[in-house]
Amino acid sequence: MSRTVSRPAIIGALLKKEFKAYSRDTVYLLLTLLVLIAVPIVFRALPDSVDETITLAVSPPVSVLVEEGKDALRDLGATEEQLAELDEADLTGEQEGLLLLEFEDEEEMTGVIEGTVEAWQTEGGEFVFRDKEADEDKPDDAERVNVDIGIAFPAGFISDVATGEDDITVTVYSDAGVPEEIKGAMRSFVREAAYQLAGKELPVDLPAEESIVLGQDRSGDQVTLQEKTRPLLLFMILLMETFSMASLVSTEVLQRTVTAVLVTPAKVGDFLAAKTIFGTALSLSQALIMLALIGGMTAENWSLLLVVLLMGAIMFTGVAMFVGSAGKDFMGQLFYALLFTIPLLIPTFSIMFPGSVAPWVRIIPTYPIIDVLVQSTVYGATWSDSWGSLAYAAVWLVVLYGAGLIALKRKVESL
Repeated sequence: MSRTVSRPAIIGALLKKEFKAYSRDTVYLLLTLLVLIAVPIVFRALPDSVDETITLAVSPPVSVLVEEGKDALRDLGATEEQLAELDEADLTGEQEGLLLLEFEDEEEMTGVIEGTVEAWQTEGGEFVFRDKEADEDKPDDAERVNVDIGIAFPAGFISDVATGEDDITVTVYSDAGVPEEIKGAMRSFVREAAYQLAGKELPVDLPAEESIVLGQDRSGDQVTLQEKTRPLLLFMILLMETFSMASLVSTEVLQRTVTAVLVTPAKVGDFLAAKTIFGTALSLSQALIMLALIGGMTAENWSLLLVVLLMGAIMFTGVAMFVGSAGKDFMGQLFYALLFTIPLLIPTFSIMFPGSVAPWVRIIPTYPIIDVLVQSTVYGATWSDSWGSLAYAAVWLVVLYGAGLIALKRKVESL
């Protein structure tokens, strides 16, 4: 008398078969181990801090500009009280986050910006310049200072501005990589200094500081490259398993292993359930291992991270089943995998290049997944902040997983 085998037992046996097949696929197995070892090492090597200090170079030194201006203004009849006000004027606009580097020679300043001359700051705050072409020794106990932008004032700048001279030229030097907004800020700095020296008010009314900053002001709390990369790595781990899972599905379909499975008491539903459980567990477990190695889980976001990673694992399992059932050989399966996964990578650029996300990018199925990963691991978002994205991700999850399930079911039944 034959004993009826329960559905959970059948699915468990199929899961054992899946695990054995995966362990025999040495290419993807070694690739997985390599990623789990190498990625955390690379992650730790990334910068974990952000230098928000802007180094501004000026030539000639401010003290020289003031002295030359005082002499010229004295000749024009300025009183000692007026000259004393010049000494008290805040010409540098020094504030937190601004480092002023003064040069006697304009050519030396341009050399530092260009990179042919190195600027070093000692522990005592003094600056030492090293000519790279002359192969001079590096100063001891000093830190390298990168200068990306500098301002060259003409001789007699203060007196010319004070007397209303025309055609006063101030040259702003900058490295090619300096953002345009920084260049504009330096030009505004020169104009503001000129108005101040001329004793005139700025021709604009500046709003209050709280009216200028839109959204969260992250001044002094910038996101480091490590923090930006963490959600990207978690997402890539989920996506990477699409290739290995699709390869397993494609192999069983091409070799008709699935027909041998269906000769047993196992049904198509059992086969699909085993594929779903194994693919989801494979992606989720590796994502959790990566999360443990690179950090990012807190007492506040652990449940949210677990749910969004689970949703991502199921979503990519559906994609893998669709790809695996569509490919007729290894190259075909690889082509379909790339065809589907490359568009799904597009939202990750919103991490590396933050800003306003285009509406068409928000339509991509993986956008809500990467959005929740970023918001929870980088900006401390909670459940209340993520409900909208999770609901949107759930809709795409049903669509992609359903498409993969139907495609694989039809493929199996057609064999």
